[in-house]
Amino acid sequence: MLSRLFVGLFALLLASAGQANAPRTFSEAKKIGWKLYARQSVEFYCGCRYSGNRVDLASCGYKPRKNANRARRIEWEHIVPAWVIGHQRRCWQNGGRSNCARHDSTYQRAEADLHNLVPSIGEVNGDRSNFAFGWLPQKPQQYGACPMVVDFKARKAMPRPQIRGMIARTYFYMSDRYGLRLSILFALGLTLASSLLGICAGAVQGYYGGWIDLFGQRFIEVWSGLPMLYLLIILASLVQPGVGWLLAIMLLFSWTSLVDVVRAEFLRGRHLEYVKAARTLGLGDAGVMFRHILPNAMVATLTFLPFLLCGAVTTLTALDFLGFGLPPGSPSLGELVGQGRDNLQAPWLGLTVFVVLATLLSLLVFIGEAVRDAFDPRK
Repeated sequence: MLSRLFVGLFALLLASAGQANAPRTFSEAKKIGWKLYARQSVEFYCGCRYSGNRVDLASCGYKPRKNANRARRIEWEHIVPAWVIGHQRRCWQNGGRSNCARHDSTYQRAEADLHNLVPSIGEVNGDRSNFAFGWLPQKPQQYGACPMVVDFKARKAMPRPQIRGMIARTYFYMSDRYGLRLSILFALGLTLASSLLGICAGAVQGYYGGWIDLFGQRFIEVWSGLPMLYLLIILASLVQPGVGWLLAIMLLFSWTSLVDVVRAEFLRGRHLEYVKAARTLGLGDAGVMFRHILPNAMVATLTFLPFLLCGAVTTLTALDFLGFGLPPGSPSLGELVGQGRDNLQAPWLGLTVFVVLATLLSLLVFIGEAVRDAFDPRK
């Protein structure tokens, strides 16, 4: 029954989002939250009833774990923690949450989004902190009859079954609205940057040849032999890993993938008749390279792009799984794989992640093949 009330309220918020002005700050959102939940008066994680700001602990059999005073009051909890929303943003890295709340309009909207705000027992709100939700083998016993479980060592929390659906829907909503998904965006950014660098390097080597080509090939051979994982481990011990750091480091090593393909196409194409005709008409080297040779070399280049994209997704997933990727709690496939590893007693967690990852990679390859066929002049 309580879960239906929460779902109904969630649907009401969705329906009224376009009819009322959204709160601009977290403080405004909390004031509106008191009015929205006034008739329900049931807190989120344990199902305890409350009146005003005071919680009726006996209504749900709650027993304070450590902080009895905080357990008796209601606090407003972000289902998707503010840290997850903001820690990758520049404002957070330069001044923390308060800096984002003052200067970042996107973060302000996300922090004040009523779909992500629920009333919670203060002690549970503090214990959950910014931990990710996941499956835990422990039985609920930390808070008396409250079925909430918080594993401080693993930095994870397991909510009661009645609210798991709403938590999942809220994560989907916040990810879609505020761009919290990282694996695909990271892969697209890495593939785009790697392709630009690789195409430019391969075009210069193949078009000019000679000592430029010789020096470039020797440099790529040496550079490709450097161990990327060791470099990531070293840098992870020196700086806080983030999207920018990972993208820059992986870009240093991934751009070489397309060089050989583009170089071969330019070595073949620079002696063709249409290239000689363009030179005769006075077209410069840059125009010949990128207006005439490159379009004819795109079919071979596009053949490799879906594999680069899949490689970027799997690399980020592997790094997150090993602990050298994004900070814990970041929305990525590696975080889900790690949850499956930590909960072998619940095999469906690992199997679902495998199915999602395999399906995603297959779809990316099929999309890449369709794009390649679209650029093929023989079809």
